[in-house]
Amino acid sequence: MPNFLQIEWDQKLERACRAVVKLARAEDLDEQQDLTTVALVPADQRGAATVVSRESGVAAGLASAEIVLEEFQADLRVTSQMSDGDQFAAGTSLLSLEGNVRDLLTAERTLLNLLSSLMGIATLANRYATELSGTKAHIYDTRKTTPGWRRLEKYAIRCGGARNHRCGLYDAILIKDNHLAQRGTDATDVASAVQEVYNFLEKSNLSQIPVEVEVDSLDQLMDVLPAKPHIVLLDNMSTDMLYQAVQLRDKIAPQVELEASGGIQFEDLRKIAATGVERISVGALTHSARSLDIGLDWLV
Repeated sequence: MPNFLQIEWDQKLERACRAVVKLARAEDLDEQQDLTTVALVPADQRGAATVVSRESGVAAGLASAEIVLEEFQADLRVTSQMSDGDQFAAGTSLLSLEGNVRDLLTAERTLLNLLSSLMGIATLANRYATELSGTKAHIYDTRKTTPGWRRLEKYAIRCGGARNHRCGLYDAILIKDNHLAQRGTDATDVASAVQEVYNFLEKSNLSQIPVEVEVDSLDQLMDVLPAKPHIVLLDNMSTDMLYQAVQLRDKIAPQVELEASGGIQFEDLRKIAATGVERISVGALTHSARSLDIGLDWLV
């Protein structure tokens, strides 16, 4: 079955990270200089520091440190103490920096902001993914991401052990209620919309694209299952409805995967997984993740 693209650290992600860092640098320096640091620190002063987590978490985005240093044209050497996806305890050194003190102080906040945000997402994703351990259901993210940060945030999701839903509008089909609403008299005919999509993909040589459709009632589900979309998103359904949805799927089109979505609460994850759905998508993994508390401590 065609599936969603899973984000890795590659050239596309590196370009996305570099764009974010360029913007952050402009916010801090505005093509000028770090006035406080230049006033107080000699130009040739050298030093060493370590980036330390004040709380436990999951590493993500460590390679972004090199990009920050490059974009700030910093005379610094960075050494990572771990790999993305590693879990760590409070007080752990994540990476060390050595070189020009002015450059380090100037780049510090951008580096910490980036790592704090990504590791906060990875840590939350890990909490959700771990909660489903032993079930057949998997946690997926959504497109409810920070504009410009999507690839970075989805990469952090993967570091935490959860999975990526579609990255954008270009890599998967997701027929939602608003797509159906504009179809006039065909607004309730979900199956015909799915068939129309399959016809389009076949003509466009895009048969590898996953096809998903959103339904909010069991009647809609019953209507669409014979069209065999790859995935059906069950929007805001109670656990009782999810159980019934799984029974219908198993009877009519067992190859179709089901995704529970809509206001999913952490405490309900295992109850939802027990219904038999294969996927649970959670927007909170990105839009509500708290940044991890990370700081910089001087060594020399």
